[in-house]
Amino acid sequence: MKNIKFSKDGRKDSIAKLGSEAYDLLVIGGGITGAGIALDAASRGLKTALVEKNDFASGTSSKSTKLIHGGLRYLKQFDFWLVKEVGSERAIVHKLAPHLVLPEKMLLPLIENGSYGKWLTSIGLKVYDILAEVTGEDKRKMLEKKEAKKLEPLLPKKILKGAGYYAEYRTDDARLTLENIKTSLQYGADCLNYAAVRAFDYDDGQVCGAQVEDVLSGETFHIKSKYVISAAGPWVDELRSINNSKKGKRLHLTKGVHLVFPHHKLPVRQSVYFDVPDGRMMFAIPRGKVTYVGTTDTNYHDNKDKVGTDVADAIYLISAVNNMFPDIQLEMEDIVSSWAGLRPLIHEEGKSASELSRKDEIFTSDSGLISIAGGKLTGYRKMAERVVNRVTEKIREQGQSTKECSTATIPLCGNDFKKFKHVQKYIDDVATRLATDGFERYQAWYLVTTYGKQTETILENYAKRKEKDHATRLLLAELQFGIDFEMIHNPADFFIRRTGRLYFDIDSVRTYLDPVLQEFKTAHGATEAQLLAWRETMEEALTEHSDFSLQRA
Repeated sequence: MKNIKFSKDGRKDSIAKLGSEAYDLLVIGGGITGAGIALDAASRGLKTALVEKNDFASGTSSKSTKLIHGGLRYLKQFDFWLVKEVGSERAIVHKLAPHLVLPEKMLLPLIENGSYGKWLTSIGLKVYDILAEVTGEDKRKMLEKKEAKKLEPLLPKKILKGAGYYAEYRTDDARLTLENIKTSLQYGADCLNYAAVRAFDYDDGQVCGAQVEDVLSGETFHIKSKYVISAAGPWVDELRSINNSKKGKRLHLTKGVHLVFPHHKLPVRQSVYFDVPDGRMMFAIPRGKVTYVGTTDTNYHDNKDKVGTDVADAIYLISAVNNMFPDIQLEMEDIVSSWAGLRPLIHEEGKSASELSRKDEIFTSDSGLISIAGGKLTGYRKMAERVVNRVTEKIREQGQSTKECSTATIPLCGNDFKKFKHVQKYIDDVATRLATDGFERYQAWYLVTTYGKQTETILENYAKRKEKDHATRLLLAELQFGIDFEMIHNPADFFIRRTGRLYFDIDSVRTYLDPVLQEFKTAHGATEAQLLAWRETMEEALTEHSDFSLQRA
């Protein structure tokens, strides 16, 4: 799939186009749901626009557990429909982006007085396989104590009784969002970040577009559209309020926190889904140089634009890990990074945060604003299909024909692989090519599992650049790709959403912040004031995500 130029350098032209053309559909929100909607609608032939008030995936869609998983725990809530849908979706999304959605075997330890007994776990995983249509080697296995310990030596010998062993997938949620957006460009969608909806436009009482502020310049423009879908995640109710349609059901926000440790501090050999003393379940997931753990599930009523990890969150997670892996004994000082995000769930009276359904719901106001909220990362494609169906039904009522959803067969940008084994071979190939300049295999793994075959463009940039230090040259080649094809505006876009470095390779942010700022200055004309502001933003982010000493003082 050919790269389409998607650069901040074309921003003025993009705004001019958005402000002058008439669209079939305007999507508000550049998270995974909005990105999925844009691709679905554009691939059906609808003239589609998408706007996001911050950077793409800057809300919930860069702060999940980063799993494409079937939601085993929802069997306990008898939510069979949800388990069946998201379970089936796992294999589909893996095929759409096999470089980005990676197979991840999950170990579920069975412990004395734990949440899952051996018999119920065996039945539950069997039902899970049936509902999710799991086949072959991915089918669940029940392991004896010795087998479980062999797979994961860190498990507690005294209380371990055995384990369930089943298949899930790991991803980078922000990358999955971005590749959906970039793929929608191939079908003619117009997408813009840092563009905030401030008001709706109406024609005879019906929504017919929106007033949008270019957050970077402060200028406003109007987008005309026959239909408007709000996929703004935690901000859905704010837009319903602007539309004077916030009534009936409402959002219930819960916070999920994750901590990141160097892998040698929590050297699990594979992903583990384990018990917490309060009855909840938690993940420990190895990823490259690190292992991350999560998540919490607590009610949230504070600033939605600044969601952070506090000391209580960190203590809770560390205590849970130390309880399951008693030989480790992590401490606060071992945390190298963290992230916290919000789940925009649908409020249900009398239910706790962890009891709330993860099903998505669609609200349509009297003025025609369509809003969608709830749901899981794994189910984004089906959520998009359902809400776009609402629009196409209206179009058909007017006597026009529309296409059916085809996103189950549209490869995402970076996917030129027929099978997952070809991803592995490509990693080997890139590793061989990079080894001549002294790079370790990790760098090849990182590039391919982040960009897929788009890695070739980055390597072409690398070959042309002149920096003497190879590591700096490769990182700036990566940045150059992001600026040209991924609408990067500032270092935070690059270090956080496009690459995940703030979470999974935080030392590289500290090492390469200066070269990145210099690149913005020399190659892209950033002013000293911009550079200073960006430096302060990144330094604040580094402190906020990794330093808990000030909070403890």
